[in-house]
Amino acid sequence: MTTPGTPARSRTGEPATGTAGPRIVVTGATGAVGRHVARLLAQRAPARHSLFVRDPGKAAALGLPGPAVRGDYTDPESLRRAFDGADAVFVVTANPLRPEDDERVLAAARAGGVRHAVKLSWCGVADPGADDLVARWNRRSEELLRDSGLSWTVLRIRTPMSNALAWAPSIRDRGAVRAFGGAARTACVDPRDVAMAAVAALTDPQQHLGRTYALAGPEALSPREQTGVLAEVLGRHLAFEESAEEEARAGWSRRYGERIADALVSGARRRAGGAAAACDDGTLARLLGRRPRTFREWATDHAREFI
Repeated sequence: MTTPGTPARSRTGEPATGTAGPRIVVTGATGAVGRHVARLLAQRAPARHSLFVRDPGKAAALGLPGPAVRGDYTDPESLRRAFDGADAVFVVTANPLRPEDDERVLAAARAGGVRHAVKLSWCGVADPGADDLVARWNRRSEELLRDSGLSWTVLRIRTPMSNALAWAPSIRDRGAVRAFGGAARTACVDPRDVAMAAVAALTDPQQHLGRTYALAGPEALSPREQTGVLAEVLGRHLAFEESAEEEARAGWSRRYGERIADALVSGARRRAGGAAAACDDGTLARLLGRRPRTFREWATDHAREFI
């Protein structure tokens, strides 16, 4: 493998020539952040990028630019094909029950000659009170990255604003939002802002080597307050309905299984105690060169998805 700071080399082992920029692989490319990373990279010539996806059809339906490589984290050969000759990778894993995904991704990155990895993580990693399955998995994923031999940047994020899209069906059908922890404030962050920070670290890694950034939004809002903002943006009355803990746990269990549901309930309890209310401390603003977007701005830009 190449080491950080060494020139890129061709398949023959000779230094690469020409004006082509770094080749970047985007994993999690159809996710809330990854889709915006792909779109931003398409605008950042001479950077080149490809998408590592399980379903190229979904990437096409989202209109994502760049060639899509079909693969899965459980398939080492597909990872090898995707990372061979790449310079940097945006690492997104999503299954706390499958921690070996990070090991496979990093092993394939090393074998393919990748020099820099930008990892999407979670602000709860830094919370000493967070000791649930999801927190432990994220901590371990970061440790694997730091020990991987690659140069790295970690982006720890608060809850993405796009999680509010889960309310769209009930808003359309009933004019209501039903959620657990209606009073718990979170400094949710716009995925587009996170993507801009990721692209900065992917395309100019020397400026971000060994850095761990905590990325939060500019204001702390509760689900009840977010519902109020959506009502104003949509110009209609929306009711907020508080979900009981057991109802929330049952729904999460059906979707994710009991172990992850337990972790999500634990996280919700910590949010109720103010664990996620800390707003941007200037880190994201510095990376963006402007203030982070507010939830109202995000809601305005996505209003049609609630209609």
